[in-house]
Amino acid sequence: MSFARAIATVGGLTMLSRVAGFARDILTAAVLGAGPVADAFFVALKLPNFFRRLFAEGAFSVSFVPIFSAELERKGRAAAQAFAEEALAVMLTVLLPFVLVMVALMPWLMQGLAPGFADEPAKFALAVDYARMTFPYLLLVSLVALLGGVLNSLERFGPFAAAPIAFNLTLIAALLLARGTGVSAGYAMSQAVTLAGVVQLVWLAASCHAAGISLRLPRPRLTPRVRRLFVLMAPGAIGTGVMQINLFVDIVLASLLPSGAVSFLYYADRLNQLPLGVIGIAIGTALLPVLSRHVVARDHDAVRHFLSRALEFALALGLPAAIALVAVAHPIIHVLFERGAFGPEETAATAWALAAYAIGIPAYVIVKVLNAAFFARHDTSAPVRAAIVVAVANAALGLALIGVLGHVGIALATGATAWLNAGLLGWMLHRRGHFDIDARLRGRAPRLLFAGLSMGAALVGAAWMLEPWLAGPSVVRATALAALVGIGAAVYFAVAHGIGGMRLGEIGILLKRAPGGSGAA
Repeated sequence: MSFARAIATVGGLTMLSRVAGFARDILTAAVLGAGPVADAFFVALKLPNFFRRLFAEGAFSVSFVPIFSAELERKGRAAAQAFAEEALAVMLTVLLPFVLVMVALMPWLMQGLAPGFADEPAKFALAVDYARMTFPYLLLVSLVALLGGVLNSLERFGPFAAAPIAFNLTLIAALLLARGTGVSAGYAMSQAVTLAGVVQLVWLAASCHAAGISLRLPRPRLTPRVRRLFVLMAPGAIGTGVMQINLFVDIVLASLLPSGAVSFLYYADRLNQLPLGVIGIAIGTALLPVLSRHVVARDHDAVRHFLSRALEFALALGLPAAIALVAVAHPIIHVLFERGAFGPEETAATAWALAAYAIGIPAYVIVKVLNAAFFARHDTSAPVRAAIVVAVANAALGLALIGVLGHVGIALATGATAWLNAGLLGWMLHRRGHFDIDARLRGRAPRLLFAGLSMGAALVGAAWMLEPWLAGPSVVRATALAALVGIGAAVYFAVAHGIGGMRLGEIGILLKRAPGGSGAA
């Protein structure tokens, strides 16, 4: 599979997942709004998701895939499968007691995750109950991450990228069932989180079987390969999870604010995650196994090519996404969420948070690319040093801004420190002689920025002209928002093409071939 096709596969399926996620969030906003029950559920959902992104899909994936790919490249499929089975056995041995202990200690954990909830006993009790229902999802999704890493290394990117669709559809079904039966929506969604993990695990196991991989469960042993995996995972947990750590800090700080702050940040982050998932995760997922193989083969020309093209792709889509979300945050939130229990005040508060988060989108996508450059060389320690600096800076800036800007200050700190993370990683790669980008990227980057700013100006003007329609009935609002998106896309691509930031004919073949006949990985 070509690099471009891999990115398109992951990005396309991630987009479908985000659409399903938006449907879930729209329904959640209408049913729960931004009150105490919503705050409690979002905190309960954040806890397993934090560990999932930090360890299962973060540290584990970026450590497992390079080792599995190297085994596949050097020793063949049988050796790679044996390594996956060793990792599976140890993962279950570690995670099963960890989940049980965390569920038992949930009241004490919640005091650290949401200390502000302690002043509202009812909300605190709900958060503890919900978190006990959602936390087993961590074990299930960790197994899903292992199976997904196997499939990605075999260049079967579709099944793992499609797994989140099942998660969103399961939660939508729970919400609809709760509305139809009178069951508490918070309890129904919390139980559905773990059920969704079961559905995802069955899907990935079936996909692995179809690919000729059926993992057995051997006796857990700390083999040299498993030890190597854990050595890489320890720093990788911080290196890949800096944004998750920042969002964790956001929740802690938001719990200290009046009711609704947690929900405002949640809804804003869900929209912020759309370009991060479609662009950042797609590029990072496709790039890591490609770079790993070329690093092992010492093909430096191919490494430079894929790193440069990945950064170019990141800027070409990350910059306009960030500028658009800043320019028209309010109309987007108004059209998508303002209905039922979610009113104009909630729209305004969420829109400001979205604009603040969005300034970090290009940086976050760049970080995904730069992290892959480290991880492909089995270097997980360097991103850790950057992550520690960024986490401290985010907490300090969030504390400094929360008194002035409230929840918006929390989001602004997260968006701003994403750029600090990108700068530190780029500097460290440069010092090692690995930040070797080509002239094409250096020439196009400022042109892409100009095209994005031009699009932003056009969006502000178009939103002003479409304001009566954006305030109309639901169908009219949705049509006006679609027109706004179309105007922005047309202006951006027209300007970018006109000044040489990109060539429209390249979009279909972007990143397809490495120089010197290396081929698409």
